[in-house]
Amino acid sequence: MIPINLGEFITKLKGRTKSPPGVGADEIFWSWFGSFLGIAAVAYISYQYLETTDLTMIIGSFGASAVLIYAAIKSPLAQPRNLIGGHVISAMIGVFVYNHIMSLWLASAIAVSFAIAGMHMTKTLHPPGGATALIAVIGSDKIHALGYNYVIIPVAIGAIIMLIIALIVNNIAKNRSYPEYWI
Repeated sequence: MIPINLGEFITKLKGRTKSPPGVGADEIFWSWFGSFLGIAAVAYISYQYLETTDLTMIIGSFGASAVLIYAAIKSPLAQPRNLIGGHVISAMIGVFVYNHIMSLWLASAIAVSFAIAGMHMTKTLHPPGGATALIAVIGSDKIHALGYNYVIIPVAIGAIIMLIIALIVNNIAKNRSYPEYWI
């Protein structure tokens, strides 16, 4: 049994500090513009060129990646290594788990948990990676039919397209610079 000091626990729930200040209109514009272009690019490729194939280029976790790489560009979670590595590692784990664990509820939990552990071990923590692993398990028949190709397209290629746009858009703005680091 884990001993819990109830008073200390409740104190922790109150938080330690105040919310950070909001951002200005310029920051909002560049975050909006980058996310629009990044998601538009992968969605356009998916719907214009891949719709009639068994492939796709867009997955839900890219929406969360857009928040990081276009709006939270200084975060360690938003750096290129984390974006690409986090998605790719999580996709591999998700596909592996889907192929080897028959129970979807158990496979869902195992895929996300191992994706988090894998990202931690490789210093590529990217929260949308958890969703990428989960999508591999609970995704559509189209996603499941991709098998390990899911790691390449949509995951790796989609993340690279979004990264290229992030590198361009985040460095056009006078007061923005991306990335903070590569390795």
